[in-house]
Amino acid sequence: MSRFSKGGGREMPELNTSSLPDLIFSILFFFMIVVTMREVELKVHFTIPAGTELEKLEKKSAVSYIYVGPPTQQFRASMGSGTRIQLNDRFAEPAEVMDFIAEERTHMYDQTAQVVSLKVDQNTQMGIITDIKQVLRKSWALKINYSATSRGDN
Repeated sequence: MSRFSKGGGREMPELNTSSLPDLIFSILFFFMIVVTMREVELKVHFTIPAGTELEKLEKKSAVSYIYVGPPTQQFRASMGSGTRIQLNDRFAEPAEVMDFIAEERTHMYDQTAQVVSLKVDQNTQMGIITDIKQVLRKSWALKINYSATSRGDN
């Protein structure tokens, strides 16, 4: 009397895999857009100082980084143990900062939004920082940021 038969003769249909390559390429493109690779190999060692009044940078694409500190172990034999300046992947002198800033500006869409972030070892002498700031002033890079970590007040 039932209208539904329990026919066990039906098989499970095969899974359609024709859209699988589209899905894989979509995921691949997503990861290519989202993941950023480290652009600079650090050649100087720096311990970032701690601070209490910190602000987060908003447009990181407009930030140019200058690293200041003693060379890492692999470069100490050739560079010594004194404080060095690193611009992108090379060591530099304070006078070369002006050329670095000009080069960085050519790669930016909005050149007025350029921010120079100084990542400086906490034991660095202020004389080197002052030299860098003088060159930045001459190259009209007036937005300067000092990188620091948050200090927990106990």
